[in-house]
Amino acid sequence: MQRRLEAATRVLQLILDNSLLLLIGAAAGLVWANVDVDSYTRFTHLIHFVINHVAMVFFFGLVAKEVYEATLPGGPLAKPREALTPILAAIGGMAAPAAIYAAFVVSLGRTDELMRGWAIPCATDIAFSYLVARLIFRRGHPAIPFLLLLAIADDVLGLIVLALFYPQGDISVGWLAGGLAALVGAWILRRSGVNSFWPYVLGPGLLSWIGLYLGGLHPALALVPIVPFMPHDQSDLKMFGSRPTIRLATMQQFEEWWRIPVQAILMTFGLVNAGVPLSSVGAVTAAVAVSLVVGKPIGVTMATVIGELIGLRRPAGLGYAALVVMGVTAGIGFTVALFFTTAAFPPGAVLEEAKMGALLSFLAAPLAIGLGKVLLRSGR
Repeated sequence: MQRRLEAATRVLQLILDNSLLLLIGAAAGLVWANVDVDSYTRFTHLIHFVINHVAMVFFFGLVAKEVYEATLPGGPLAKPREALTPILAAIGGMAAPAAIYAAFVVSLGRTDELMRGWAIPCATDIAFSYLVARLIFRRGHPAIPFLLLLAIADDVLGLIVLALFYPQGDISVGWLAGGLAALVGAWILRRSGVNSFWPYVLGPGLLSWIGLYLGGLHPALALVPIVPFMPHDQSDLKMFGSRPTIRLATMQQFEEWWRIPVQAILMTFGLVNAGVPLSSVGAVTAAVAVSLVVGKPIGVTMATVIGELIGLRRPAGLGYAALVVMGVTAGIGFTVALFFTTAAFPPGAVLEEAKMGALLSFLAAPLAIGLGKVLLRSGR
């Protein structure tokens, strides 16, 4: 009995550590939608708003925490020279897929209908790309922190794109300006020495959500501007990939409290958004999947080469073969790509086709693993 309990605990820990609940939820949604699409549609209609507009606030809050930590002294984004190459690679990794998608749409003659989805293939799923990279590269390989920095920069730029190009209604400057009160409130809490994360979430966080929602921007971003105001203790460190990064006391509380609930949120997000009938395959599916799987490595590699031409440098030990493999790994859009599909298109056939393309971007995983075995024979 004790051995069975220990084995179950290890399996559960493996699932949590590798964000496999998201994959389980997506698989369940896909099966459900193809077994009984009517009941699946009724279920998702009931909880879609709660998951996509409320619960996902905490996922993006944790993303914001990772980004802010990485910019602190000792973090991998602290020095401009250390950060510029993966940031430039992230820009290339967004521009190339967007360009391929746009060219695809123009060739179809459906620009008015489909061009709104140009940002979907810009996404990189941090959790799954990191998981795949760990399977390909040895521990301590520079490709892993490079990929993490690229993915973070990608998601930061993606959040900006989401806010600017995918408003959730008519933009209300008044409400958005009123949302600035949330930042003032967060600043006051910090100046007052409030160390618990709950006042930041329930006070300024709620104000930020209301301001974004009524202002016409996606409210899932509500905690992104609030998290940096949380007080921090620069004596506590964590491992970010293979690099030491400053840990923040209040942010650590926030992460420790929400780490497992966010896994459940992501599982439900996958369940709610990934349920696409397998018949929902069309031109948009190919446009999204090809743009991600092909465009990411092209954009990442070309941008890195350009960076070197203008004086930037790749990390020592990161050859071009590893760079290409890492670029393919970054083509796993999955979570963020799914999120962008729901922001880009209204319910309907086009949305379902785009979702299938986002799901199929997971084909980048076996492709990257296969390329890694072929191109990295001399050493991982």
